[in-house]
Amino acid sequence: MKISNLIVFIVTLALVISCGVVNKKNKGKGVNLFTIEQDKQFGAQVAAEIDGNPAQYPLLDSVKYKSAYEYIYKVRDKILASGGVDYKDEFNWRLRIIQDDSTLNAFCTPGGYIYIYTGILKFLDSEDQFAGVLGHEIAHADMRHSTRQMTTQFGIQVCLDVIAGDMVALKQVTSGLIGLKFSRKHESEADGKSVDYLCPTDYNADGGAGFFMKIKEMGGARTPEFLSTHPDPGDRIENFQNLAITNGCAGRKTYKTEFEKMLSTLP
Repeated sequence: MKISNLIVFIVTLALVISCGVVNKKNKGKGVNLFTIEQDKQFGAQVAAEIDGNPAQYPLLDSVKYKSAYEYIYKVRDKILASGGVDYKDEFNWRLRIIQDDSTLNAFCTPGGYIYIYTGILKFLDSEDQFAGVLGHEIAHADMRHSTRQMTTQFGIQVCLDVIAGDMVALKQVTSGLIGLKFSRKHESEADGKSVDYLCPTDYNADGGAGFFMKIKEMGGARTPEFLSTHPDPGDRIENFQNLAITNGCAGRKTYKTEFEKMLSTLP
């Protein structure tokens, strides 16, 4: 190995260790040059930007729509209690509903700040389908997909700058987190984790497939733009279902009536 390559290797290894990559909970989650604390910091900063931009992100008030928020938090708690979420106690796992019936989407920032559009809530049929979608978003944060992708996109120098407190670098990273599109690999990982999270519960563990089944049935009439770069919905349905069978998941509850009652409280 050339001396220059050896130096790069040593510096990279030191950064990986200093940025908290080498720990039990990161096993199997790929290289990430950011720390858990930075995930939480980035998520809080993105959340502040979203909270301060009601024109683009019209959030439903958690007091006025108390029953809807209690409902989605109940589903969240059920997933977190399943035992599969590594950063259950470290991350925030705050939920917010965005009033936009035309958007079939939900997203999660680093650190567990989760946003759910009314469009996807009203598109889904039952609680187990919602749990599958929510599990998918929780998985993105728990697998640290955002900062893993940022590691690939920005690399070692930005990690060094962020660690050093460079505000320009920090702004660069946080700005890139809003609207970040995940890779096909990350989407597949999140699908698989959704099944893992739901498997110990009484839900259909492949509840996340429901969203894609409806998209497929509609022939793409309301296919979200973000799916254009994601794995084929048909493949994702099959993967959800196969994983549930392989893992021996026995839950069959849909809680359709309860879900419809929650929907009736939304504007």
